[in-house]
Amino acid sequence: MPEAYREAMAQAWGPVRICVAAAAKHGEDVLGPLYTALGRRRHVEKAEWNAETFAAALTEAGADPSLADAATSTEWDEALRASHHDGISRVGMDVGTPVIAVGENAFFGPVITPAPKGESAGRLWDGVLLVAGTPGFYELKRTRDVGPIFT
Repeated sequence: MPEAYREAMAQAWGPVRICVAAAAKHGEDVLGPLYTALGRRRHVEKAEWNAETFAAALTEAGADPSLADAATSTEWDEALRASHHDGISRVGMDVGTPVIAVGENAFFGPVITPAPKGESAGRLWDGVLLVAGTPGFYELKRTRDVGPIFT
């Protein structure tokens, strides 16, 4: 594994730990706003993963900013591993993230850029659920021809 990728994966533990801690303290509903706040800071604003970035994202999501300390703590790792195992056990080892579970259907993806809005998003979601719920269906993939578009 390339050194730069190993370093990125090591840094990813911080925000994941924060999300697990925030869900434990505030409930699962905090995850959407927190994920969005973290993602915007990192991918759009190019912020570093640090305590200031984490505290600002937590505050924006309506969560306790002191949960930023979870980034460097192993306190939440057991719950994190259990959540990861739950997701991967539904889809298998040969996938990435995101893993989404809807009822009995679980799948990797969809990976789309830019994200569709409004009716287009609804049509896409209906199609994703249709193919994911089709017995024997397991994969669609093609090479990316554009980088992520976050705005």
